[in-house]
Amino acid sequence: MAELYGESPLAARAEALADSSVPGALRLSEVAFTAQVALRVDPKSPAAERIGTAVGAMLPNQPGQVARTEHLQILWMGPDEWLLVGPEGSAEQIQETLAEALGEEHGSVVDVSGHRTIVEVTGPKSRELLAKGCALDLHRRSFTSYQCAQTLLARAGVVLLCRDTERPSFWIFVRASFERYLADWLADAAAEYRL
Repeated sequence: MAELYGESPLAARAEALADSSVPGALRLSEVAFTAQVALRVDPKSPAAERIGTAVGAMLPNQPGQVARTEHLQILWMGPDEWLLVGPEGSAEQIQETLAEALGEEHGSVVDVSGHRTIVEVTGPKSRELLAKGCALDLHRRSFTSYQCAQTLLARAGVVLLCRDTERPSFWIFVRASFERYLADWLADAAAEYRL
């Protein structure tokens, strides 16, 4: 019997991303295999409150907000939609927790871990790099730590998460059909920093 083998979505671009990194200025890499679970529920329902209690943080209720626990990041995706991001292998446990708290109320819990991968962009030049293809104001006063936005980056639909403003760090959630395109675009856009 063949042994199962898993490969990250950007494994073929890992070397290109690493080669595009510039020590002390910019680092590009994939954050592979994170658990990602989509949640839809009425934010004013008793279920939303139970879910907040069950996961250890109330669901964010404003555009761009991100709530965090020790192991989860909860991104506001819409008025009744969130994306819960956890460590590799935790999707099933997150789903069970959410489904139990949801109970019989109207809502949905879906494992979307295979839908997107994450590209991490860190370093002092990260905002400048992202600004080449993104219309958002990424200044640290405007786009702060643990703030997210659904936007376009190089014409690809992404979810952008600022993880740290002091030592600039961003996660780019990109759909599987655009992941290689975006990795190639980032590598090309970073070329000037290697000169």
